[in-house]
Order: sequence, then structure tokens, then C-alpha cells
Amino acid sequence: NMNFLSGIWWSLLLVLVWATPPVTSSWWYMGAVGSSRVMCDNVPGLVSRQRQLCRRHPEAMLSIGRGVAAWTAECQHQFRRHRWDCNALERGQRLLGRVLLRSSRESAFVHAISSAGVVFAITRACSQGELKSCSCDPNKKGSARDSKGHFDWGGCSDNIDYGIKFARAFVDAKERKGKDARALMNLHNNRAGRKAVKRFLKQECKCHGVSGSCTLRTCWLAMADFRKTGDYLWKKYNGAIQVVMNQDGTGFTVANKRFKKPTKNDLVYFESSPDYCIRDRDVGSLGTAGRVCNQTSRGMDSCEVMCCGRGYDTSRVSRMTKCECKFHWCCAVRCQDCLEVVDIHTCKAPKSAGWISRT
Repeated sequence: NMNFLSGIWWSLLLVLVWATPPVTSSWWYMGAVGSSRVMCDNVPGLVSRQRQLCRRHPEAMLSIGRGVAAWTAECQHQFRRHRWDCNALERGQRLLGRVLLRSSRESAFVHAISSAGVVFAITRACSQGELKSCSCDPNKKGSARDSKGHFDWGGCSDNIDYGIKFARAFVDAKERKGKDARALMNLHNNRAGRKAVKRFLKQECKCHGVSGSCTLRTCWLAMADFRKTGDYLWKKYNGAIQVVMNQDGTGFTVANKRFKKPTKNDLVYFESSPDYCIRDRDVGSLGTAGRVCNQTSRGMDSCEVMCCGRGYDTSRVSRMTKCECKFHWCCAVRCQDCLEVVDIHTCKAPKSAGWISRT
């Protein structure tokens, strides 16, 4: 059975495409109850608890669809210079499913970023009044104090606790039905993703008073841009900890005793990653043939590393760029269009460029 992420996320993204009327429209409120059962019953891979949540909160499914788009784009951004570039998400869910079934570091990251994406999307929808089941954080009322003095809670504080609660109930539902090591790993990484979003909740304030003085302040809590969560989880991916199940099967212990025990913020994995050099269905690898590489880099995007020692082809292309930009008072920047000739380096294909499959 394919991991639920590889089927449900794609289905919810399709839901977002064909069912995006404003939630304030009369169509939505008139049709939601009747159509939610049809919609939810046609999303493959859902367990009963997820279908219940889908039927009860059909408008939340649209928000989750937006979250899918956000975390997919973020995953591709973070892996853009690596052999596995997260584009299996676009090329077909079967490839993604193979990646997730390996319990690798890539699987750990995808579970964490996708869980974070649901938290972010649901929380944002609450603040924007798109969900009937939540609104702004109800606990941020009255007066409070910080290092700068007293202030009044006002505006709309992001209801991050509701977003986390909903994401935990929905995303974790299928994993909770399993008792194996992979389910335990996925639950851990899902939680790490949720915690990452809350980590960047920040207090924003507006000053009131004569000439803009801060004799009075109104403050609220707001989520940071999702990129901060992505950057943080990327660091956790690079420092992910390999683990094994403990003897009673209830938790983890580090595979290498020299490393520290993972915290709730760390990503964990069981299996080493493949090299992703060649097209291999069994591991969800598209290979690196045709990938653009950086001839001057010494990092993961270098032609030596990206092309796995196979070499690369170079083509000279012309492109238009902005040049000779000047600032004009006040306040515009004007540029000229210049023709630039650049060399593009792409990885050679292996001698046998077809799909490898061991099944």
C-alpha cells in the first residue's frame, strides 16, 4: 500500500483546482453540506477519521489544498540544488510514494514540511474568516506586558493552536492506525513539522499616541512567512538523526551511540538514502540526466556531484537581461535590455538511460 501522502495530497490539490469559489459566496454555504460527502468520498486513501473531518469541515479541504501547493513549492525550493529535487511530486504520485516508503531523510522532510503546510494553511484560513469552526485566537484578549511595557491585545492573532490541533487530527489519523516503526517515525516527523510553524510565531504591534509615540500599543501574534519554516526544517533535514526501534517497540534509540538522542524538534529516519543518480522506480528516483549543474560550484549543485561523475554537456544560449540600471529621483529604477550569452551545463545521461525496476 502506498503511503497516504502520495495519494491524498494530489487529490486535495485537484479539489482546490475545481472547487475554489469564495467561501463567503451563497453557493458555498448552500452546497457545502450536500457536496462535501461526494467530495470526501472521492478522495482516495483517506481513513474513516479523515473522511469524518472532511465531511464536517469541507471548507477546510480547500485550505489544505492551498497548503499542499505551499509545501510542494517549498520542498522544491529547498532541494533545488540536490540530486533529488522534490519534482517527483509533479511527475507522478507513484514516484513520491516510493520515496516515502523508504523511511529515508527525504521521507522525513516531506512528512515534516507537509504537516507544517497544513498547520500554516488552516491557521491562515482561520484568521481570514474562511472557516466556520475557528477564528482569531480567542485567548489573546485584554492587557498584557512584555519587555517594552504594557500593551493591549488587538487585531487578529493567528490561531496557531487550532491549526496544530486540526493538522494533528487529520494528518496523523492514518499513521495512528499503524503500530510499526514507519508509522512511529512519521508521527514524530509530522509533529516536528507542526512545532516548526509555531516556532516562528511573532508578536507584531502598532503604536498609538501623540506624533506616533508608543504611549499605547496594540499587539497581536502572526505567523512568519512559510519560507522561515522551510529553512528551519531544511537545517533539521541536514542534521537528521538515524534511529532504530527500542526493544519494546514504543520509541527510538539512536543507531550510532556517538550521536545525541533526538528531541521532538529533530527529524528522524531509519534507512540510508539512495544516491538518486539514475532513474529507478523502486526508490522514486528520476535520476540527474538533463539536470542543470553549476560548473564553478563545489557544492551539491556542482557538475561533478550532480552528474555523478558521468560528465556534462555545454550549450551556449542567448537571453535578455536587465542591465545598466539607474536610480531616478524619486523613486524609480530604470534599466536597459541587454543580450547576454551564457553557457548552460547539463548532466549527461548514463549509457542505459531507461527506467530501472527491480520488481
